[in-house]
Amino acid sequence: MFPRLRPDFSSLRWKIAALAAATAFLVVAAVGVLVHAWTARDIRDRAEAQAFNSLYSAMDVYRRTGTLAEGAELDPADLPAALRHPADGEQHTAYDIPVFWAAQRTGGPGSPVLAVDYQMGTELHNLRQLDVTMAVASLVALAAAAPLAVYGAGLLARRLRRVSETAGRISAGDLDARTGPTKGHDEVAEIAATVDRMADSLGQLLCTERQFTADVAHELRTPIGGLLAAADLLPAGETEHLVRARVRDLRALVEDLLEISRLDAGAEQPVRARVPLGAVVAEAVARTGLRIEVTGAETEAAQTVETDPRRLERIVSNLVVNAHRHGGPPVKVAVKGRTVVVRDHGPGFPADLLLNGPRRFQTGATERGTGHGLGLTIALGQARLLGAGLHLENAPDGGAVATLRLPFPPAESCRTAASA
Repeated sequence: MFPRLRPDFSSLRWKIAALAAATAFLVVAAVGVLVHAWTARDIRDRAEAQAFNSLYSAMDVYRRTGTLAEGAELDPADLPAALRHPADGEQHTAYDIPVFWAAQRTGGPGSPVLAVDYQMGTELHNLRQLDVTMAVASLVALAAAAPLAVYGAGLLARRLRRVSETAGRISAGDLDARTGPTKGHDEVAEIAATVDRMADSLGQLLCTERQFTADVAHELRTPIGGLLAAADLLPAGETEHLVRARVRDLRALVEDLLEISRLDAGAEQPVRARVPLGAVVAEAVARTGLRIEVTGAETEAAQTVETDPRRLERIVSNLVVNAHRHGGPPVKVAVKGRTVVVRDHGPGFPADLLLNGPRRFQTGATERGTGHGLGLTIALGQARLLGAGLHLENAPDGGAVATLRLPFPPAESCRTAASA
C-alpha cells in the first residue's frame, strides 16, 4: 500500500491560494452587499414615487367627483399609525414591508384621510431572486478562481522550491549546482540569479583557498626536507630528539595539507582491489604503533571487500589516532561484516562537530585535546572517495564512536536486493 499523500497546508502555495480565495470572497461579498443595498433603495424610491402619483390622482378624483378611485380608501383600518394624523394639505408616505402607503387629509382638521397603498411583493421577490443569483454566481466564480489561485501559487512555489533546492545543494557542498535561467523578470528570477552569483563567488573563493593551501604545502616540502637533513647533523641527545620530533610533526602536517588539497580538487582516484577487510584493519592499527584491541578481525577474515586498501588503511589509522589522542582509554576497534567501528571512552565528540561535521584546524571541545583537526577531515574525504559512509556519534554511556560502512559492489548490491 502506498502512503496517502496529503497537501502541506503550511506551504507557501496553499497560503497564497488561501489569501487569493479570501480576497475573492471579500470582493464578492462586498459587491453583493452593494448591489443589494442599491437595488433595495431603487425599489423603495420607485415605490414612493408610484404611491405619490396614485395619491395625487385619487385625491383629484375625490375632490372633483366625491368618489374614490380604484385602490383608494378613507381611513383604512390597516393604515400605519404615522399616517393617521397627517398635516392638512400635505402628502405623507410610510414604508411597511411589503406595502408602501401614501396618505393625505381630504380637507381641514378632522376630515377623513385618503390613503392609497403600493404593493411591493413583486419587486421584493425579484430582489430575493437577485440575492440568490448573486450568491450562486459568487460561489461559482469562487470555485473557478480557487483552482486557478492554487495553480498560479503552485507555479510560484515550484520556482521558489527550485531556488531552495539549489541553495540546499550548495550548502551541502555541491558548488557546481546552479538554478539556471528562470522565466520572467520578477523577484523570484532576481533571487535565483543572486543565488547563482553567490555560488560563483563562493566557488572562486574556495578554489583560491584550495590553491593557496596546495601551493603553501608544496613550497614547504623543500625547507622541511632541509630541516630533516640538518637534524641529522645534530649530536645525539635530547635536543636532537626534540628537533627531529618537531620536524616530523611539521612534515606530517604538510603531507596532510597536500592530501586535503588533492581531495578537494578531485585529483584523487581510488585503486580498487579485492582484499580481506579484517587483515587490512589489523594492519592499519598495527602501523599506528598503538596498543589497540581489535575484535572481529579473525572471525571476519573470510569477509573480502573491493576497495582501495591504502585509503582504507588511511581512514582506519586516522580514526584510531584521533581516538587515542583526543579520547580516553580503552580504545577499541571492531570489525563486523563490511563495518568498522572505532570507539573510545573519553568525553565524546563535541556537539558542533556532530552537527556540522569535521572541519580542518578545528578540534572542537578543549577537553578532547589539541591538534590540527585534519585527521577526521581526511578520513571523511577518503571515505567519500571510496563511496563509504562515515558516521560520528557519541555512545549513550560515554565516549566517541566512529562507524565506517563500506559499500557493496554494484553486482553484489543487486544480488542482495534480489534476495531481500
